[in-house]
Amino acid sequence: MSRPFAPRTFSSASFVRVNGKIRAREVRVIDAHDKNIGVISLNDALALARQHGVDLVEISPNATPPVCRVVDFGKFRYEQAKKEKESKKHQHASTVKEIQLSPRIDPHDLGIKVIHAVDFLCEDMKVKIALKFRGREMAHTEFGFQVIRKFLAELAPYGHPDFEPKLIGRGINVMVSPLPRNKRAKNPRAGAAGHASPPVNGE
Repeated sequence: MSRPFAPRTFSSASFVRVNGKIRAREVRVIDAHDKNIGVISLNDALALARQHGVDLVEISPNATPPVCRVVDFGKFRYEQAKKEKESKKHQHASTVKEIQLSPRIDPHDLGIKVIHAVDFLCEDMKVKIALKFRGREMAHTEFGFQVIRKFLAELAPYGHPDFEPKLIGRGINVMVSPLPRNKRAKNPRAGAAGHASPPVNGE
């Protein structure tokens, strides 16, 4: 089944040339099975795509000659969107948000900090919990560890500590990584209005 090569609409941000938009006289063609067909004229490449009822998509415009793929453009855009989504997911996983606590934190304030941490974890971000001791508070570090343990218990359905809380200098630090999506509880704030946007730096 042949199809006319009418101009296709595509995102200007991607700068992808398709079919008649391709300017090179010769192109290196990759078929739908990722087989390298070789360098052929643009007209022959367009005819090949037309023969298979798909499109000719320029995937490496800066190569010499440009590399094109014989593929349905709709399928190509779907694959690109999927790759971008996976890439963003990995970027989130490498993002670290910090939550600051104190050994004498008010229960209400602690609850708000928990909500912020849950938001971050549900966005696939790591959370660094930092509890600081001031003045004579260093004489009773056990109170700080109690706050940390309570905080971690609240986060258990959403994330797990990468290591045991450590006393470093005048503070206790611990890093929490999000659980896999299929094992993680849903964010209780994600209601009918959609997922809640996490505040910046737990404030």
